[in-house]
Amino acid sequence: MKYTLLILVSMLSMACGTSNLHLTKGNPVNMPETYGPSIRATDLKTHVYQLASDAFEGRDTGEPGQQKAAAYLKDFYLKNQLLSPLGGGDYFQEIDPKFLQPGIKPSENVVAFIEGSSLPAEVLVISGHYDHIGIHDGAIYNGADDNASGTAAVMEIAQAFQQAVEAGHRPLRSILFLHLSAEEKGLLGSKYYVSAPIFPLENTIADLNIDMVGRIDKAHQKRPNYIYLIGSDKLSKDLHQLSEKANKQFVGLDLDYTYNKENDPNRFYYRSDHYNFAKHNIPVIFYFNGTHQDYHRPTDTPDKIHYELLAKRARLVFYTAWELANRPKRIRVD
Repeated sequence: MKYTLLILVSMLSMACGTSNLHLTKGNPVNMPETYGPSIRATDLKTHVYQLASDAFEGRDTGEPGQQKAAAYLKDFYLKNQLLSPLGGGDYFQEIDPKFLQPGIKPSENVVAFIEGSSLPAEVLVISGHYDHIGIHDGAIYNGADDNASGTAAVMEIAQAFQQAVEAGHRPLRSILFLHLSAEEKGLLGSKYYVSAPIFPLENTIADLNIDMVGRIDKAHQKRPNYIYLIGSDKLSKDLHQLSEKANKQFVGLDLDYTYNKENDPNRFYYRSDHYNFAKHNIPVIFYFNGTHQDYHRPTDTPDKIHYELLAKRARLVFYTAWELANRPKRIRVD
């Protein structure tokens, strides 16, 4: 009887076009589309408006506004019952001051964690920096797109996975939700993390890094259903193919690889936190909407974010992460 049921479930998965996404043992209804829709534009909007409010003073590294943002993230994870890998209710990975520039006050990465069921030692990192550039000449640089948008996306992806856990659908592998500080100072939060990793880097299967995903650039004004992907094929063909399949099956964004080219003069592959993982031969994807006229200006405000598009982009990361966390074998590094 059990064997017959397994065959029927397999046939149903193939018929529904979900054969490339794997089921957690013992949970035949464990499909990611049950939880992906919980990533909603309204919730993302709430987080972006809070993180990019004047009260957070532009979230400059080590300044009171950045500390407020760290506390906001901790409160969110406590409320949603996501644990910290540090134990004892400590969600802050304090950055060693020697990694910070002279004059910068103490700062911290914020971390939350879901332990895997059968492969807990293998860890997927989902990252995004939450700092910005603060106040200059009396003007607050709110950083709604850069990177309150990515911060909110990581939060909602974490909540979606936690809903799956509460329903009995824990991922096979562990997932670390990593909010990085001091990115604007030179990728320093991620530089510190890879020098003092909470989990061994050799057990880190991939980093999905989200940095600026709430706007539409000039090149896509007429076709805004897009996201730039950078780095997906540089270290692992498995990761690139998995990403393409997840998008085709569940989301349907136009995946733009313009900035992934080796001769791209912008060199975005080297300019966000994923790069510090890539330097350690860890496969990465950098999700990015491109630059716009409000980049690093006081006019990067929450009212300019496209929240439904932000939700769609965050769901792509979720579905990609789901497959990475649940496939029988970890992706191969080429």
